[in-house]
Amino acid sequence: MRDALDATPYDALLLLSFGGPEGPDDVVPFLENVTRGRGIPKERLKEVGRHYFLFGGVSPINDQNRALLDALRKDFADHGLGLPIYWGNRNWAPYLTDTLREMIADGHRRILVLATSAYASYSGCRQYRENLAESLEALQAEGLELPRIDKLRHYFNHPGFLEPMVDGVIDSLAELPENARDGAHIAFSTHSIPTASADTSGPVEGHGEGGAYVAQHLEVARLIADAVRERTGVDHPWQLVYQSRSGAPHIPWLEPDICDHLEERHASGVPAVVIAPIGFVSDHMEVLYDLDTEAKAKAEELGLPMRRSATVGDDPRFAAAIRDLVLERAGVERGQEVTPCALGALGAGHNVCPVGCCPARAAKPAAAGVDSPYA
Repeated sequence: MRDALDATPYDALLLLSFGGPEGPDDVVPFLENVTRGRGIPKERLKEVGRHYFLFGGVSPINDQNRALLDALRKDFADHGLGLPIYWGNRNWAPYLTDTLREMIADGHRRILVLATSAYASYSGCRQYRENLAESLEALQAEGLELPRIDKLRHYFNHPGFLEPMVDGVIDSLAELPENARDGAHIAFSTHSIPTASADTSGPVEGHGEGGAYVAQHLEVARLIADAVRERTGVDHPWQLVYQSRSGAPHIPWLEPDICDHLEERHASGVPAVVIAPIGFVSDHMEVLYDLDTEAKAKAEELGLPMRRSATVGDDPRFAAAIRDLVLERAGVERGQEVTPCALGALGAGHNVCPVGCCPARAAKPAAAGVDSPYA
C-alpha cells in the first residue's frame, strides 16, 4: 500500500453500482429500468422477479453498498485521505444522474469512479461507462458545468481483493466433514455471459475465445487455489463455472452451469465441493438465490456436502485496496512513476479503456475511455 496520501487532481470518489429493489413495490419498476427498451411485458417481469419476492422484494445489494461506503470512509479517514465518497446506481435510487448532479453542486470537478465489478466485460465495464455518458449528456442539457470523470482500473488481481477470498475458501473447507475435506473440489463461480460478449471482452488485441473475461477469472481462480495449497498443504482440484444465465436458449452462453457442474462432480466421485463466488463483490441476489438457494438445493438432492465461501463485501483489506488504487491513479495523473499493485501473470490492466474494448451491441457514447466525448 502507498504512503503518499495525495489524491490530487481528484476531488471526489463515486461508488457506481447496479442497484436493486428495497421492497415488493419496487421489484417490477426496478426490472423495468434494467430491461428498458427490450419490450418485455410487465407480467413477464413479475415472473422474472420471483427471486426478489422470495426475499421480501428486497435486494441485499443496496445495504451491502452502504456497508462498503462505511468501510471506505473509515479507511480513508483512518489514513488521512480526505476524499469525499458518493454513491450512485444504474437502475435504482440513488440514481447515477442525481448523484452526479449533487457532486457538481458540491463543487467537484475531477471525479474518480469505482464500479462494483472487478472484471472486463460489456456489462461489467463498458455499460457503466455508457451510463456515465448518458448522465453527463442529461446534465449538460441542464446547463451544468460537467466534471471530468475517470474510472479505476479492474482490480480482480489486487491482493486486497484476493486475500479475503482465499480466507473464505479455507474457512469453508474447514467446515466440511473431516473425511471429505482434503478431497474437496473448488468450483469458482461467476456470472455467465453470452460467449460473443466474452470473446470481445477487454482490449482488441486480446479478443478471442473467452477474451479478457474468462482469462481474468481463470487467473483469479488459479491464484486462490495456489494460495490455498500453500496455506493448507493440500492441492484441491478446481474449475471455473458459471451461474445466473438469463438469455434466450438459442444464444450460446458460457458454461458449465453450477448446478450441472455439481451433478458432474458428484458422478465423478468427489466427496465435497466448495463454491467460491469470485465474480461477485458482495452477497447480492445472484449469490443468495443461484448459489445459496438453487445450488444448495441441488447439492442436498445429490447428498453432496457443499459450502459456499464468502465474497469480499466490506472487508477492510478491500477498502484498503481501493485506497491504494485511488492513490495509484492519482499519481499516474500527476505524471509520477507508479508501480501498480497486482498479483499473477496478467499484471495491472489499463487505466483508460482503449477503442474497441468490450464493444457495445450498438454504438453508444461511453465516458472514461479513449473515445469518450467528455474527456
